[in-house]
Amino acid sequence: MKAHVLHGIGDIRYEDVEKPGLKPGWVLVKVMACGICGSDIPRIYQTGAHVHPLIPGHEFSGKVVDITEGVDKKWLDKPVGIFPLIPCGECGPCKSKLYEMCRHYSYLGSRCDGGFAEYVAVPEQNLLMLPEGVEYEEAAMLEPMAVAVHCMRRVSGGFDKKKVCVYGLGTIGLLLTMFLKEAGVEDLYVIGNKDFQRKNALMLSIDEEHFLDSRNADVSEWITMKTNGAGMDVFFECIGKNETVSDVVDNTAPAGEIVFVGNPYSDMKLDKAVYWKILRNQLRITGTWNSSFTHDDNDDWHYVVDKLASGSISPAKLISHRLPLDELEKGMLIMRDKSEDYVKVMGVPKKR
Repeated sequence: MKAHVLHGIGDIRYEDVEKPGLKPGWVLVKVMACGICGSDIPRIYQTGAHVHPLIPGHEFSGKVVDITEGVDKKWLDKPVGIFPLIPCGECGPCKSKLYEMCRHYSYLGSRCDGGFAEYVAVPEQNLLMLPEGVEYEEAAMLEPMAVAVHCMRRVSGGFDKKKVCVYGLGTIGLLLTMFLKEAGVEDLYVIGNKDFQRKNALMLSIDEEHFLDSRNADVSEWITMKTNGAGMDVFFECIGKNETVSDVVDNTAPAGEIVFVGNPYSDMKLDKAVYWKILRNQLRITGTWNSSFTHDDNDDWHYVVDKLASGSISPAKLISHRLPLDELEKGMLIMRDKSEDYVKVMGVPKKR
């Protein structure tokens, strides 16, 4: 089969490799769509992966084409989404079904071979059957959508009559905005810093009065005006920079709630004044990581699939680039060099 293989930092090659062998309890998935995650770019071009050679890619969907003994035959020839984290099943979080916090996990696309290939080996326990009507491209966005839902569900007190703000409109920020709108959050504000982020926010039914381009206005002044000085009741920080963390703390209402979402760009440090504000305003701060996939109907992945099946969300509108699998590195370079505006870059098999 063909695959994009990472041999070392910056050394990714589209080449012939052996089709994956299957261990007991695993299935073979033919990849029908694969998305490039922002985290793939530093892994490929800056830091390398945990092992080399490695096939990257953890956002993908496909069809089960082979199974091993003991795997339920119901999966054969069925369309599936794939939870990429492979939990150990033995640690404390795993025993509490908090698999996203497993202490000894493996991970498709970063610790073992992933989806930038024609075929992938996947544990049966990581499969999610796709309902009729859910397209492969949408299903390849299940992972980032579930991450966004996990962020949203970290808020402890709900959203009724609250002013809510999403700071940062990359892929997760936009998907979070989509799900907050779908959940009926009415007083929703978003902050971006690019023209195409404004365009995408408006596409998600954010009106001009609820969007701020932080290049053109002071964040604190804008929030003061929008909240009559009270601050936001719920703030999602989706960037991961010291200055945006400070903005969020400064502009959250007393007894308000902050969800830290963005992966850190560098070491994170709190000024004394910022730390005091956390104490004096008794802010509730929570972090979020990955998403819940427990096979229960109420986990994050089933929540997303139910919304897709009902048609109440349309993530495909955020796909900015579609590339054949053999040209997927073009998308990686666009994301690395920021040579074009992008949200989700999607790889798809060539039509034959």
